[in-house]
Amino acid sequence: MDNPSFGAAERVIEHLMELHPKGFDLSLDRIRVLLEKLGNPHLALPPVIHIAGTNGKGSTTAFCRALLEASGLSVHVHSSPHLVRWHERFRIGGPGGASGYVDDALLAETLERVDAANGGAKATVFEMLTAATFVLFAEIPADVVILEVGLGGRFDATNIIDKPAVSVIMPISLDHQAYLGDRVELIAAEKAGIMKPGVPVVIGQQEYEAAEEVLIASADRLGCPLHVYGQDFSAHEEHGRLVYQDGDGLMDLPLPALPGRHQYANAAAAISAVKAAGFTLDDSAVETAMRSVFWPARLQRLHEGELVTAAPAGSEIWVDGGHNPGAGEVIAEAMAGFEERDPRPLYLVIGMINTKDPFGFFEHFAGLATYVYCAPIKGTEAFIDPVALASSAADAGLSAEPVSSIGEALAAICLRARADQPPPRILIGGSLYFAGNALAENGTPPL
Repeated sequence: MDNPSFGAAERVIEHLMELHPKGFDLSLDRIRVLLEKLGNPHLALPPVIHIAGTNGKGSTTAFCRALLEASGLSVHVHSSPHLVRWHERFRIGGPGGASGYVDDALLAETLERVDAANGGAKATVFEMLTAATFVLFAEIPADVVILEVGLGGRFDATNIIDKPAVSVIMPISLDHQAYLGDRVELIAAEKAGIMKPGVPVVIGQQEYEAAEEVLIASADRLGCPLHVYGQDFSAHEEHGRLVYQDGDGLMDLPLPALPGRHQYANAAAAISAVKAAGFTLDDSAVETAMRSVFWPARLQRLHEGELVTAAPAGSEIWVDGGHNPGAGEVIAEAMAGFEERDPRPLYLVIGMINTKDPFGFFEHFAGLATYVYCAPIKGTEAFIDPVALASSAADAGLSAEPVSSIGEALAAICLRARADQPPPRILIGGSLYFAGNALAENGTPPL
């Protein structure tokens, strides 16, 4: 499908942001009333794959979409946050597995309908956007909807769905503690809130046993058919191939196009979820999906663009939006794997939101990163001051300094790069918003 021009919808969203509270106000009451005024479009959706978790939601969403589209199905996808444009939150499925971002005029018209129906009542912008999601996805025919949770699960606006085809819970770690709790067990309980009585549940690979125990207990209490990574399905690399296994047998597959060993478990969860939702997958469709899957700002390599030109010649530039300690661990593991195969000095260019744990993110790069540049995030005032962020990196054992922009960081890396060393490897990340800054500055659309 063609990608849209932008403008009208963003003006409507700016208007909504002026009228409605920013941030989070977790509740289902307001979205329930709003959707009733709109004719309850959430009750007219095709089968829904509902995905929650601290890390891996986006990648698992991408794998599910790739699997279903490779099977020739039409797939609507809701994800958040966006990287560059609001339209990224609404992917509309078309015939034969084609898809693209929602048309600008259609999104603007839909948001205006939602605003009119709301009639000035209290609502968060995310609730208004979620209501627009349900209107779009109900009125445009498709075979399946993939619905990514925004925050938490139990009181997230997407959880108005009473009977999804499958509920998926990806890895849980500490994040958004002010809203979800300061222990993984409490966060797991919030994420488990998307489980519904009798609906199949897929539990992705969990770092914390305590979180997995909470999820399994919740599913058992609700009588949900359960599929747990490591027990009911799994995936591993063997001879440069991905081997997926579940109760139906083995699949010998290409390694996923998304780099990093953590993507093996995400791919496995997606395969399990699509099957648990009642869709049939043949081996050829799964092979196609593994080769074609794409999700922007998840270890995305930039090959050309403004940032590539500004970096030292021959540099590798990677963009990743991972922003919490769990994400830091898997990104650092991926960088270590790259280093083992192709040694290069590693530079980090990091911007983070002030609700995150920078030390917990940085500590995984100790002994791996050569130097860290800490920058502000454009488009939000909620970023950690680069001076404070550099201090956190130093506390984690890294050499770091503040800069005013990604461009200044790349200029500094050019000065530090040595002729007697290979061209550097540069990781830009620490926040999806900062990753979005990088893609926008590079001129790389997040298609």
